[in-house]
Amino acid sequence: MFDPEKFVNESIEKLKAEIDGTAIIACSGGVDSTVAAVLVARAIGDRLYGVHVDTGYMRKNESKEVAELLRNMGVNLQVDEAAEEFSKELKGAVEPEAKRKAIGHTFIRIFDRYAKDIEAKYLVQGTIAPDWIESGGDLRDVIKSHHNVGALPDDMDLKLVEPLRDLYKDEVRKLGRYLGISIAEKQPFPGPGLAIRIIGEPTLEKADIVREACFIVEEELELAASEGKMELPWQYFAVLTPVQTVGVQGDVRAYGYTVCVRAVQSIDGMTAAYSKIPHEVLEKISIRITNSMPGKINRVVYDITNKPPGTIEWE
Repeated sequence: MFDPEKFVNESIEKLKAEIDGTAIIACSGGVDSTVAAVLVARAIGDRLYGVHVDTGYMRKNESKEVAELLRNMGVNLQVDEAAEEFSKELKGAVEPEAKRKAIGHTFIRIFDRYAKDIEAKYLVQGTIAPDWIESGGDLRDVIKSHHNVGALPDDMDLKLVEPLRDLYKDEVRKLGRYLGISIAEKQPFPGPGLAIRIIGEPTLEKADIVREACFIVEEELELAASEGKMELPWQYFAVLTPVQTVGVQGDVRAYGYTVCVRAVQSIDGMTAAYSKIPHEVLEKISIRITNSMPGKINRVVYDITNKPPGTIEWE
């Protein structure tokens, strides 16, 4: 059985020996990177510098909330506004692996810039076991290249430090609770962000659409769970598909995109079952999404695929 106290004590001693200088940590604001930041800060103190990159593909208000959270926890944090840089690198990218690699390379380029400014030699990441398992290698097939594993460039100068590498999500949550982190139960959010919740080229305009759809899905499912109508899913979001269909909004013909709602129950993310959401909740989500973006979205569907055969994210 996983013992968070033992893990923290052993990790702090190991990190003290491993990191002999300044380090930067990629702080997405998710559970994994936040737990890693707190753990490493306990080991090396003010020699750790946090960098949060606003890629332009974050959820609604995400970067503002992340910065406030981490700074309140004492992390020395810089926020890099990089929407145009990521958008440029993703121009024309359609295939999921191409997106992930472009995003991974852009992240490292930004971290390299910060590292040179503060003469850091180490890059800390919140990589966990499913990340490298799904990214392939040795005898494992590539399911999808996680940007923090399979999408890292070969010529990276920084030395990687991954204190959570052998943990699964349920163990990371236990560790977060032990460390007193308020977002220990926060639902997962992929490192590439909304770029892989847009099927096809992930333009900033499409990011605005799926960002609003994701916000509505999150708000309505959290409300329904708080009212006892359903169990809160392990992960829940919206996907913007490239499928456009004819619809009617008001008395006017509409030709808009189709959004898919995805919600699953899981323990560690390695397997998952689709959530049985009440139809009244799905209907409310559909009405809100189509009404909030008239002319852009005119159809909402629900994904009832388990993992396997599907993955949790569509890309």
